[in-house]
Amino acid sequence: MLGVNARPVIAKVVAPVVPALQRAGVTPDMVTITGTLGAVLSAVLLIGNGELFWGAFAVWMFVMLDMLDGALARARGGGSVFGAVLDSVGDRAADAAIFGALVWWFSGAGDNRLIVLLALVCLVLGVLTSYIKARAEGVGLSCDVGIVERTERLILVLVGTGFTGLGIPYALHVALVVLVAGSAVTVVQRMIAVHRGAGGASLPAPPPS
Repeated sequence: MLGVNARPVIAKVVAPVVPALQRAGVTPDMVTITGTLGAVLSAVLLIGNGELFWGAFAVWMFVMLDMLDGALARARGGGSVFGAVLDSVGDRAADAAIFGALVWWFSGAGDNRLIVLLALVCLVLGVLTSYIKARAEGVGLSCDVGIVERTERLILVLVGTGFTGLGIPYALHVALVVLVAGSAVTVVQRMIAVHRGAGGASLPAPPPS
């Protein structure tokens, strides 16, 4: 899902493409699967082999499809429950592939243990950010807060990766440090939101066995 901070801007970019996809018979699930597979393969085959600029560029092109599936679903009258789950699973898979590819490259030929550490921390914080929201919504709470959501996370890591591929020193270091800080703040923001929303309420008692 797109971050609430970036969604309005991105929506204006993708709006003209949606009617053409509708006419071609493209479904939101087709867009989601294509975007996920493309992003994962681009991360593994390019970023994981040190092609940082082209890897970041290719991943971003496929990630852009994430901006289309929701808009296409709304244009077709609303998305499905399966489509929503598929979209979330695809997002997590693509995120894991990006940071996993960075860890693979920089723990080997890239030889930079600091980037390995920062990428791992970013991966963990990204999972926590998504899990808190999913778990909160599972118990009926809203959790749409945070300064760094998925779109912002992808922009930071892919811009840093691409600039590093162009030879700009410390671009990825700076991007990952900012991402670690922003993600940590987001985790705290979401936990505070959940605490306030819960209001001390208890979970329903399980039925007697």
